[in-house]
Amino acid sequence: MATQTAPSRPLSDAVIAKITSLVTSDGGSTVINAPYTGEPLATLPLSSAKDVESASAKAKAAQRAWAALSPAERAKPVLRFVDAFLARRDEILDILQWETGKARRHAFEEFLDVALGSLHYARKAPKLLAPQRRQGAFPVLVKTRELRQPKGVVGMITPWNYPISMGVGDTVPALLAGNAVVHKPDTQTALSVLWCVNLLIESGLPKDLWQIVLGDPADIGDPLIGTADYVSFTGSTRAGRVIAEKAAPRLIGYSLELGGKNPMIVLEDADLGRAARGAVRACFSNAGQLCISIERLLVHEKVYDAFLAAFKAETERMALGSALDFEAQMGSLTYPRQLDVVTAHVDQAVEAGATVVAGGKARPDLGPLFYEPTILTGVTTDMDLCAGETFGPVVSVYRFGTEEEAIARANDTSYGLNASVWTRDTARGARIAARLQAGTVNINEGYASAMASHDSPMGGMKQSGIGRRHGAEGLLRFTEAQTVATQRFMDMDAPPNMTYAAYADLLTGAIKTLKSLRLK
Repeated sequence: MATQTAPSRPLSDAVIAKITSLVTSDGGSTVINAPYTGEPLATLPLSSAKDVESASAKAKAAQRAWAALSPAERAKPVLRFVDAFLARRDEILDILQWETGKARRHAFEEFLDVALGSLHYARKAPKLLAPQRRQGAFPVLVKTRELRQPKGVVGMITPWNYPISMGVGDTVPALLAGNAVVHKPDTQTALSVLWCVNLLIESGLPKDLWQIVLGDPADIGDPLIGTADYVSFTGSTRAGRVIAEKAAPRLIGYSLELGGKNPMIVLEDADLGRAARGAVRACFSNAGQLCISIERLLVHEKVYDAFLAAFKAETERMALGSALDFEAQMGSLTYPRQLDVVTAHVDQAVEAGATVVAGGKARPDLGPLFYEPTILTGVTTDMDLCAGETFGPVVSVYRFGTEEEAIARANDTSYGLNASVWTRDTARGARIAARLQAGTVNINEGYASAMASHDSPMGGMKQSGIGRRHGAEGLLRFTEAQTVATQRFMDMDAPPNMTYAAYADLLTGAIKTLKSLRLK
């Protein structure tokens, strides 16, 4: 595996000082380290419980005037943000690489997601939020409209692996829906989020509308949920259950995008070269630290050996490194704890009889958190790697004999986030996709096709989540549906000169007529 040199352009103190001033903090601080080097990267402010309450109060005050604007007016700063974001691409890519350790091409995927997603919702929000005419109880007599009212203040909790995809990607529709946001990004990757907050403010967003708080969930999680009107969370299934429990007593809504143990099915008629290259992206993007990345490869027995040889060759050609350019195909892990999990899963599997086909070890020569892209065979159900989410650059490969077996094994998990099917017969692929228990399924791609389809919902089945981002639901989840019905010409009761029995006969006959005329 080829390597790249260490990065040579750290963030400037001026940039860090400017964007960290946006954090609501009473003076506490913490130091984050650069995953590439292990050296200190920045000192960030920390928030207390009182800071969260203060941020929520400021957000609530700002939200009233914001909600009074039309959706088209609310979209204007977002459209200006997209222009500025595109113009300053390299700046945000540098920040993403330094705080996450990911390769630049994977930082660029985040960049694309934010640009396309923000543009999509800025264009679609006015129509999606416009009053919708609905069929009344009786034609002519009842005029009914559906309105969309903002929730108020959205509590946003987003993870470290794709900080702006999740942070900006969920905040923008929440804002466009007329809400304010109190946002707790992961502290390790808060710089990129803060940079985007600052850019959106420079683009015309009212300053108090998007509040940032930083800290440990144990310290600020309760006040964040306790002051929110709705909670949006992306993270582990374990943490998602905690969020749901804390939201339940207040009867506030929430959406959760959680973990996955995502399968990729390679059918006997697949283009094996294309599938092997696709598997590299699907399994090792962002060093496997992607909730929709592939961790299980199911390969038809007729092409198993040929595919595994091609996949091994592609994997061993991968360039690892930390340079701030597009050459590296994989960067480092972000947290030491992820390196510990990856190492433990691989070591335990090997000790129990699994075979390392490629990779299988850390690369401290490249940086403290690098781990080689790793392929394992012979993984069995008694190994943690089989069913547990590894969230690293590790994939296990299994052979199957029939289509039914592949579908059953793909669905044999408590998760249901993403899946992938590879075949030359796309109609067959679509039939299989419809039987997979996953919120998104990609045919002849690992994850990006569904992820980038912002007009279509994205989320998890089973223990992989509740609710959806993207699509109409990705915006409308941040609203309350309100029905306004206007009664016209006559009351919904028997007229004074008619008995109720005659009135009942009249309405019964009216329903029969409406049915025959297909008006109901």
